[in-house]
Amino acid sequence: MDLFFLKKAVTPFLLPPGLFIVALLMAGALMMRRRNYPAGMFCIVAGLFMWGFSTAPVADRLIGPLEAAYDIPRSLKGDVVVLLGGGIRDGAPDLTGEGTPGEEMMTRIVTALRTQRRLNVPVIVSGGTVVPGRAPEAQIVRRFLLDLGVPPEKVLVEDKSRDTVENARLSRALCARHGFKNPLLVTSAFHMRRARLAFVREGLAVTPLPANFRTWDKKKYVWLDYLPDAGALGDSATAIRERLGLLVATFYAAKGKRLP
Repeated sequence: MDLFFLKKAVTPFLLPPGLFIVALLMAGALMMRRRNYPAGMFCIVAGLFMWGFSTAPVADRLIGPLEAAYDIPRSLKGDVVVLLGGGIRDGAPDLTGEGTPGEEMMTRIVTALRTQRRLNVPVIVSGGTVVPGRAPEAQIVRRFLLDLGVPPEKVLVEDKSRDTVENARLSRALCARHGFKNPLLVTSAFHMRRARLAFVREGLAVTPLPANFRTWDKKKYVWLDYLPDAGALGDSATAIRERLGLLVATFYAAKGKRLP
């Protein structure tokens, strides 16, 4: 085997989560050899499950149906862009200040920026402080939008919300205050279904504009995609968390109750 491909095949098992998978499988095999079958089977099954969730095909099967709920509109129409927060590094050094958006948030920012330039409409940046002592997400995102050329008067900040429900509640109030009737909602594709439901529950009709698709039709996989990968494991965890959040939101909607 070519040294390059050997390196690619071995490296995933020297780093987490592959390292933990190897440890679980080896521990399981050792316990089975010592006739401790229940513990051995547990370790082997746990290792195989972790391997599965750490591969791109499994992660895509989990997150794909969430992303398939909404396509990117062919014709963009709206009077404001509502940009939902997606994570920051609040103390990270940056060219123009302190704090940077995370990778997930950067894709949302780029989508919102391109839309703002195309339509010349304001952007509502929604995202506050989830944990006390941290910087409000919206303020850091605002700085990036200004650095990227959006006029200050075109950026409105909502920096009190802590989750998707409060994003919707406080953004609706801001839209009402400024007379916006047709907002375009920008968030990650996997998050759009739950986000739109939150806005609908608040009585605000939005046009979904999903960003950062991880899956697409006829996506092809190579052998490397079936090896353990931390990014794929993260996508699996994201999909499971989002499905749990959607389950709670759907339950409250079915009961006709206001989301907490």
